[in-house]
Amino acid sequence: MSEYVIEMLNITKEFPGIKANDDITLQLKQGEVHALLGENGAGKSTLMSVLFGLYQPESGIIKKNGEEVKIHNPNDANALNIGMVHQHFKLVEVFTVLDNIILGAEPNTFGFLRKAEARKKVLELSERYGLHVDPDALIEDISVGMQQRVEILKMLYRDNEILIFDEPTAVLTPQEIDELMEIMRNFTKEGKSILFITHKLNEIMAVADRCTVLRKGKLMGTVEIKNTTKEELSRMMVGRDVQFEVEKGEEHLGDVVLDVKNVTVPSKLHANNAVKDVSFQVRAGEIVCLAGIEGNGQTQFVHALTGLDKMSAGTITLCGHDITKAKIRTRSKLGMSHIPEDRHKHGLVLDYSLEENLVLQRYWEPQFQSAGFINSYAVRKYAEKLIEQYDIRSGQGPVTTARSMSGGNQQKAIVAREIDKDPELLVAVQPTRGLDVGAIEYIHKQLVAQRDAGRAVLLVSLELEEVMSVPDRILVMYEGEIVGEFNPKQVTVQELGLYMAGAKNMYRDAEKPLESNSVSTEDEVIEG
Repeated sequence: MSEYVIEMLNITKEFPGIKANDDITLQLKQGEVHALLGENGAGKSTLMSVLFGLYQPESGIIKKNGEEVKIHNPNDANALNIGMVHQHFKLVEVFTVLDNIILGAEPNTFGFLRKAEARKKVLELSERYGLHVDPDALIEDISVGMQQRVEILKMLYRDNEILIFDEPTAVLTPQEIDELMEIMRNFTKEGKSILFITHKLNEIMAVADRCTVLRKGKLMGTVEIKNTTKEELSRMMVGRDVQFEVEKGEEHLGDVVLDVKNVTVPSKLHANNAVKDVSFQVRAGEIVCLAGIEGNGQTQFVHALTGLDKMSAGTITLCGHDITKAKIRTRSKLGMSHIPEDRHKHGLVLDYSLEENLVLQRYWEPQFQSAGFINSYAVRKYAEKLIEQYDIRSGQGPVTTARSMSGGNQQKAIVAREIDKDPELLVAVQPTRGLDVGAIEYIHKQLVAQRDAGRAVLLVSLELEEVMSVPDRILVMYEGEIVGEFNPKQVTVQELGLYMAGAKNMYRDAEKPLESNSVSTEDEVIEG
């Protein structure tokens, strides 16, 4: 019997204008976690989509247990016990958790659905692997972390033995990431084999046995994790040394750009408010980070701030203008840029071209239109400039459909568009989600450059490394309230985690009023 449970030998896959996979060979051993690492657009997801039957390669073969197999579609993949959790989940939002898990593999007798049997199996699987879900909840009402559990249960329900995880931690909180790593280890103990696409080097070092590195569609090599380092992997991935530490000088504060007073936002899911009486300021020349575990009101607050949702109380002032009830375009014209949390729902029109998406919030400006007619030449030149400046990779350049681009390059397009507006206030929500280390380094430099140019930056992040290294001030939100304010130089990750989990509340526990950039008591500060 072959040493490898899956072999992808000399795979080549082309799209118009680009060779996504150029003679790639990948071999997966039984019971291992095999990481697939590469820059945005390096061809990782394409290679896994070939294995799952979503794409057909131009050349190359696939073997399972030493025997050549043909995988024409995902049903063929499932028949070979191959399952995949996609970067952007394939779930029906108006269906329940249970209905999504069994969709396409419904147990039936003479055409009659045996749902009780399916429910029993799903509950047994969720208990066995610690993937606790509510089978009757609607997908649209649960968190992205819970949605990922549903995707994993879909694979387990189909008895898949080869599990493909495409950027599984891009939408998870630190706690959920730890849980997923433990789940993956448990899978391999049972003999399951995992292909793990990620940009996060820490995760590869923590959970993977081997790692295959791609760069611009070409194979750079496969290494044993125990014999390598993060620095070596990053060099293989981007072809140069990557700076992991964020370099920034002292801040030089200017006038108040954003003034939030007593903002309250109602919840769409329950009677309680999602955001409760939140007040803070962001000044020119500083980066303020709103940190917290997902589901604690950050999303609802940002939606109210940017005009996507209404608030029930409070006021928001931008550069001295009351924008509490202003339209989104008005906020944009007054100097607000917004890198949204959900790039598909709020960041891009997926069926528009890249160049159209890059001028979505500026097409009415004189440089792009005249007498109501868009100047296509000006739009093309502007798009080409941003594509080069931000290294946005796509098969057909400015005319590439946004939907066909990799998730990381979609994100880079949004970041380019929003920063190039030269805003007074940049609201950056998870700006590095799904990006490789080289792109993360670049985006962090852009955020610091905005701050050094005298702009105000409000960063919303779940990434603890980002929370600790990028901002000048950290505000922790828990259950819709600001429960702590910190200087990142004077707080530890452990201390921050206690506030994010609700175990501590600076304002509840303080014996005296707090000043900006302070913490409640001396014993709560651990020099970092």
